[in-house]
Amino acid sequence: MTLSAMSLRWSRGGSLVVDDVTLDPVPGETIGLLGPNGSGKSSLLRLLAGVDRPDSGVVTLDGTDIRTLGRRTLARRVAMVDQHSHTEVDIRVRDVVRLGRIPYTDVLGRDEGGEAAVEWALAVTGMTEHADRMWRAMSGGERQRAQIARALAQEPEELLLDEPTNHLDIRHQLDILERVAALPVTGYVALHDLNLAAMFCDRVVVLAEGRIVALGTPSDALTSELIEHVYGVQASLTDDGGTPVIRYHRIPTSADARRSSAHAGGREGNTQSPHIPPLGVR
Repeated sequence: MTLSAMSLRWSRGGSLVVDDVTLDPVPGETIGLLGPNGSGKSSLLRLLAGVDRPDSGVVTLDGTDIRTLGRRTLARRVAMVDQHSHTEVDIRVRDVVRLGRIPYTDVLGRDEGGEAAVEWALAVTGMTEHADRMWRAMSGGERQRAQIARALAQEPEELLLDEPTNHLDIRHQLDILERVAALPVTGYVALHDLNLAAMFCDRVVVLAEGRIVALGTPSDALTSELIEHVYGVQASLTDDGGTPVIRYHRIPTSADARRSSAHAGGREGNTQSPHIPPLGVR
């Protein structure tokens, strides 16, 4: 058993954001949360982490309602990385990662095995050589990796990541997701890039207006019809050894048709190319 959701509903500002969502992952699998902006991915992660409480439904950890668990107990099992992490305090990266050890620190400040966990987390995220750099001197991508290292230092069994590839270049996107997928944890990862989800997720959940519209392996769930319905773009899919590869095609709009017609009309009415004088000549 692991971190599961049953019939979650949650509203914000009078609008239903998460609508009857049920998830029951296999321990150790990586689940991609997909959907356009405003589909409920981040809100669902916050409910799973216990940051927000659902209006109805329940989130359970090994069958126990997380609302009955203490914050320290929950933090030893579940770690989350938000999209944006800011601090006004200029501290070293190593100290940022050490924040992940708070659930294990006693009243005297002792944390047996803490330094080993910090070093492991830095190594897993490729941040060892940056450990003594100051937080404010880091790029957005480096800060993101440091926050993932902080979450891993918690030694969680469930890891929740909200757009972890934001600010990362292509090499580090692939590197981070490969490392996360290889960890012995149950991972919920919100992503915008469907190709990355297809490469690294065991299953994907596609959300639209807070509801699940598709759930399954990337090959089963990601279809051209679904992508057009949810994202409003046409797509063609090819199979790369069992992994779907997605290519997008923008759906022509009425504005495109008007521009095309005006452009064609201009060509018909003026068969001579206009004279463009050299730079500086009037």
